[in-house]
Amino acid sequence: MTTPPPARNRRAPRPYRRPKKDAARMVAFEALRAVDERDAYANLVLPALLREAERKSGLDRRDAALATELVYGALRLQGTYDAVIAACVDRPLREVDPPVLDVLVLGAHQLLGTRIPSHAAVSATVELARVVLGDGRAKFVNAVLRRIAARDLDAWLDEVAPPYDQDPEDHLAIVHSHPRWVVSALWDSLGRWQPDASGRSGVEELLAADNARPEVTLVARPGRSTAAELRDALPEEATEPGLWSPYAVRLAEGGDPGELDAVRENRAGVQDEGSQLVATALAAAPLDGPDRLWLDGCAGPGGKAALLAALAAQRGAALVASEKQPHRARLVARALDGNPGPYTVIAADGTRPAWRPGSFDRVLVDVPCSGLGALRRRPEARWRRRPDDLAAFGPLQRGLLRTALDAARPGGVVGYATCSPHLAETRAVVDDVLRGRTDAEWIDARPLLPDLPGLGEGPDVQLWPHLHGTDAMYLALLRRTA
Repeated sequence: MTTPPPARNRRAPRPYRRPKKDAARMVAFEALRAVDERDAYANLVLPALLREAERKSGLDRRDAALATELVYGALRLQGTYDAVIAACVDRPLREVDPPVLDVLVLGAHQLLGTRIPSHAAVSATVELARVVLGDGRAKFVNAVLRRIAARDLDAWLDEVAPPYDQDPEDHLAIVHSHPRWVVSALWDSLGRWQPDASGRSGVEELLAADNARPEVTLVARPGRSTAAELRDALPEEATEPGLWSPYAVRLAEGGDPGELDAVRENRAGVQDEGSQLVATALAAAPLDGPDRLWLDGCAGPGGKAALLAALAAQRGAALVASEKQPHRARLVARALDGNPGPYTVIAADGTRPAWRPGSFDRVLVDVPCSGLGALRRRPEARWRRRPDDLAAFGPLQRGLLRTALDAARPGGVVGYATCSPHLAETRAVVDDVLRGRTDAEWIDARPLLPDLPGLGEGPDVQLWPHLHGTDAMYLALLRRTA
């Protein structure tokens, strides 16, 4: 008689283990959900989430830095990570629940965009999935992340991005994580302004600059503080002088502007150097006649208005700062608080002026736009904007420039600025407005920005992140004629 095999020892089921909350990754997940669900901007929602986590769970500076890297890394490289994730799932991404996709993108960034060891990245992200998605969907996350972890980023790009010579725009869109239409628009604009950099290398440098972490730049408001004062207030290794603006100071990574007395006292502020250059160029433009009253016609949230007010005060001139939205007008008033010279803040629609025509010697309109020039600061904007948005902005931009020209007296100067390099929001707007008028002429803005390379043929100016280290600000200067 055959002896039956011995019975197998069955392992007792493991007791259920409650998932552990990782404060940094929880903050990152909550920030991405706010961006997705409420169209929030990460630079506005993340600080509040970090403060709450510090209060509730004792989040320290190191964990806060990790959460910040995860949020901005995931948003900047979302297009690349979506392509990789799509190659690892058995369904279209549109059929993956958005919270699951947010967790997967956070995991993909840890695996492909940071130095976190693969096993730690997978383990921590699956634990996050257990907390926010439940054990069932956490298993799906685990399977996908293990497939992603099998290759590095270069190997994945070789698989998911088409060859450059086959489809250059789609290749760049996936490799540099921009929507294809944005790649096309930036390439066209770069070719217009920088013909020698319009090929692959130029646009790749621009797209890569959009994905680089931007420096924090301070502005010393003239007459109230100086760049030297700001630098002296911090350790020598913590600051560098600005690249172009005499009022700029660049902070080292991790520097906190709130530590400076001048910032707390409103004598200095945080402002990209491109915005500083727009204000200083308008203030330096040659003027025929008196120089007593200036207008910032789209003043919110107040950075340029504060710099203009300080410059105007040094000449005995006054500033009127106008902003359509009352809550943004309050931000302008806060930014101008303490300015030594006369100023007025009003809530008014720049297309329906609250002032008489011909009232001002200098006028600035930094018009609402797509924000494609500040993608390194607001990376989510690249996924939120659509080509149709430019058509919606166009009439407003033209209307604001027309009323700005009307507001300037004969001999006065108007600056048209926008944080976008898109041709439809820059030269096309100015050309269209001037085509219907005989009372305005171009001023060459390039001599007012000395030492800046790559300003093209003029007379207007386009700044670039990869060439100038600034946001992609555009500036056209016009003189009102009789």
